[in-house]
Amino acid sequence: MRDTAAVANPDRLTALDASFLHLERGAAHMHVASCITFRGPAPGHGELIAAVESRLHLVPRYRQRLATVPFEQGRPVWVDDPYFNPSYHIRHTALPRPGTAEELKRLAGRVFSQRLDRSKPLWELWLVEHVEDGFAVLAKTHHALVDGISGVDITTVLFDAAPEPVPVAGAGETWVPRPLPSGAELLADALIERATLPAEMARGARAVLRGPRRVAASAARSLGGIGAIARASGAPPSPYNVPISPHRRFTWVDGDLGRFRAIKSALGGTVNDVVLAAVAGALGRHLRRGGHPTRGLVLRAMVPVSVRADLERGALGNRVSAMYAPLPVGVTDPAERLMLVREAMEGLKESGQAVGAEVITQLGQFAPPTIMSQAARLQARQRLFNLVVTNVPGPQFPLYLLGRRLERIYPMVPLAAGQALGIALMSYDGQLDFGLSADYDALPDLEALATDLTEAVEELAVLAGLPRCPGGARGRGRRTNRRRPAAPAGSRTPAGSPE
Repeated sequence: MRDTAAVANPDRLTALDASFLHLERGAAHMHVASCITFRGPAPGHGELIAAVESRLHLVPRYRQRLATVPFEQGRPVWVDDPYFNPSYHIRHTALPRPGTAEELKRLAGRVFSQRLDRSKPLWELWLVEHVEDGFAVLAKTHHALVDGISGVDITTVLFDAAPEPVPVAGAGETWVPRPLPSGAELLADALIERATLPAEMARGARAVLRGPRRVAASAARSLGGIGAIARASGAPPSPYNVPISPHRRFTWVDGDLGRFRAIKSALGGTVNDVVLAAVAGALGRHLRRGGHPTRGLVLRAMVPVSVRADLERGALGNRVSAMYAPLPVGVTDPAERLMLVREAMEGLKESGQAVGAEVITQLGQFAPPTIMSQAARLQARQRLFNLVVTNVPGPQFPLYLLGRRLERIYPMVPLAAGQALGIALMSYDGQLDFGLSADYDALPDLEALATDLTEAVEELAVLAGLPRCPGGARGRGRRTNRRRPAAPAGSRTPAGSPE
């Protein structure tokens, strides 16, 4: 289906991008984030600002803010911010020496608890000094601006692939913001775009007549996927689905991508199957320790699926769909748990559930903004899943910031209303690291859940015949710089390794 809003105005938010604005209500903050650690002495604050500013022309959205259409007659539009000040977005702080990992986690939780200011470009970078063995950068970007894949693309733009910084073409050129559109201009553009919808639909009808067999096959897949979404049951109640506060806890678990690959090679399935089986095992341990019965309990994870074609790499905005994966937390046998996850994920892929979710999202392009806003609120109230588990593939080669080597990336997924836990993963240079985000009050024992996750991964590793890591899943493991072959254009794979 063609994105008519993108045809008329590429700066207008898509329906999916705008939905993250509608979901940001009350204590729910819709920014994605990451805690990035580096080796070596921290750069100066001014030095970092200059380095980032020299590359902002490669990411124009970072100098743009949202402009709303009067009377809610259209989705918001990205406009140049005439008052853009990089010092506001690139901030500077430090931990008390020696700057332990626990102190960095607490700081990350506080920073990630703060909502981004919608009157300014929707991103922040925090330079954190006095981190043991190096420094850190806390990065926040609103989900209306990026999904996981495009967020990785931005990372590779702002950082270097070699210790020596490479001069960037266009750096140093004076940026002149475009004039701000008036409210009348925004309203007129939105109404003109709405008037073009019948013409766009007519063009689609002509395409159907030109290629009936191809379109019929596509329609059958889409309808089948929508049916799979409709048949999917809701998620059961759990301690992870309670009213949330604005405050967050954040922690992480270090992992070795090669170790996950070895587990899937020995036991079958994909890396994502292994991840989901480990998450299910960890949640089961956590629930039972808290006195919650798990016999026969199957939680439900929303697993984002990238539908971004190779030609769309580098483009911002969201190109994601979703699958709803069962997490058999009541199964204590790791082999049985992995088998159940593997069989369920194979069935979900064959059902076309991700295709159906994408079709429903695209239909939102034709809905008035007020209806989209109401739909987003209703979706937030319905418990379609218990938590999000997202796995984003990152670059499999070292990155550098002003000559300092990037060590690890711990991602954070936002919490929607009524969801007190989110788990994000990112692979980078042979590592596969977990970031756990939780409501501060609902999960005071988040560190214990991180330990449960470490033990669940090791349980699968031992089952696969691998030697136990001295530090559990926190073991560094051997790095690899081998690059995986690119997926075919337009392919739909879970937003992580498809192995």
